Amino acid sequence: MPVPLPDLDPRVRWSISIVDASDATVLAEHEPSRVCETASIGKVFLLIEVARRLEAGELDADARIEIPDEHRVADSGLLYRMRDQRVTVDDAALLVGAVSDNLATNALLALCGLETVRAVAPALGLADTSLHDYIRNERTPDLPWTPSYGTGGELAELMRRLGAGDIVSEAVSARVLGWLSADVDTSMVADALLLDPLAHVEAEYQGMVLRHKTGSTSFARIEIGHLIGPAAAVAYAVAANWKDSDVDLRAPVLDAMHAIGESLRAHVTGRRRDGVSLA
Repeated sequence: MPVPLPDLDPRVRWSISIVDASDATVLAEHEPSRVCETASIGKVFLLIEVARRLEAGELDADARIEIPDEHRVADSGLLYRMRDQRVTVDDAALLVGAVSDNLATNALLALCGLETVRAVAPALGLADTSLHDYIRNERTPDLPWTPSYGTGGELAELMRRLGAGDIVSEAVSARVLGWLSADVDTSMVADALLLDPLAHVEAEYQGMVLRHKTGSTSFARIEIGHLIGPAAAVAYAVAANWKDSDVDLRAPVLDAMHAIGESLRAHVTGRRRDGVSLA
């Protein structure tokens, strides 16, 4: 059954893809091949590389990270506010998954190497989606144009493959999904799922299990996810950019994302918000 999309603000650059998690059947899409700036979404490729190295024994989960002075940043996350910033590699990855931690991201990027992480997406067969740069306090014209970019179609397929255990290996996919299970940002698509933002590792409201990642800038909102319910499972990506707009369009963008989330909730649970069956 198709998943309905709401009316989308034409002032926004959208790229949306929703697919059945079991067989990749397209349930809804809007410009799925359009490339958008995706803010923190590219951190998923960093998590994939960290998980691969941990599984291969190339990294020690208990080793302490080092933070290069040139890559110290603030804003998103908790590590920049913590007294002891030499957390373990595994805990740094958890911070990235849970609060999109910028400082932990840069430390892990320095550990793995930017060019190595840039190569992760192409190695997975993604042509128009990747992590592109470190997180910066200021993005000047001499720096790469965005920290990450991608299309709705490729990002939804990435999440579908993670859910299927098909990214590098089942063990690597499981590690990445484990870190993403802690994501506390349920302000976008996931807002409509009514999950506990701080505790949804296990099945929560109406039996839903969510693994997701979000990205935000002053002109962008993006969410990608893998959502399982008692009636169905989906993988999704919703990207919205309004860089060229004279006004901040986050309000209509978030309204649309919430509506998409409600459609997803109904699809995977087979129930209305009040619990009444749709059958």
